[in-house]
Amino acid sequence: MVDCVLYFEGEQGANYRILRAAKNRFGSTNEIGVFEMLGDGLSEVPNPSETLLSGRPENAPGTCVTCVIEGSRPILAEIQALVANTSFNVPRRTSNGLDYNRCMLLLAVLEKRGGLKLSSCDAYINVIGGLQLDEPSADLAAILAIASSYTDRPIDHSTAAVGEVGLTGEIRAVNALEQRLKEIRRLGFESCIIPARNKGKSRIPDGLKVHEVKNISEALSIAIGAKRA
Repeated sequence: MVDCVLYFEGEQGANYRILRAAKNRFGSTNEIGVFEMLGDGLSEVPNPSETLLSGRPENAPGTCVTCVIEGSRPILAEIQALVANTSFNVPRRTSNGLDYNRCMLLLAVLEKRGGLKLSSCDAYINVIGGLQLDEPSADLAAILAIASSYTDRPIDHSTAAVGEVGLTGEIRAVNALEQRLKEIRRLGFESCIIPARNKGKSRIPDGLKVHEVKNISEALSIAIGAKRA
């Protein structure tokens, strides 16, 4: 009988390691702990969101912050994207921290519904800190990071984004939105782009301005001032 199965996640050269409970007979699963590799061993990181966002560039195109739920804990994660004209017959596409097939889907939706000509571009997508984002609530932040890099327009440093993106370009509701917004505000963010379908279902923290969007065109217009071609 196995009582608990734990996994250490993280890039070999990264300073941080994520301890994840994949199976637990006596408690919840998918809970995570974040540890830093120091000279004398592993040290617990008490505030993972703040640590994962440390060193985030200001006014740089191709980056957007989202909030995901890991077990019962909200975690802020930075998604970065680099889009450049390709020199190959077939564009190169890589992803780290996000499912590759999901990223290809988002690129297709962004080209078809957002009007951005990505079929002739290389695209590189990365989640900072070694996190693996499995839930679709990170879709909107990935879309905005890609569009920001493509247009070379930075997203406001104090803006985050949460939402699932559908194949028609609609922004779908996410669960635990109030918990996510509290964490976003706690880390000092002043605005957040959220699905309009979550309207009225969650209390908005004081000092946080929310932008409710129905589709990616509205989200692009708010985040980078882009309009559908």
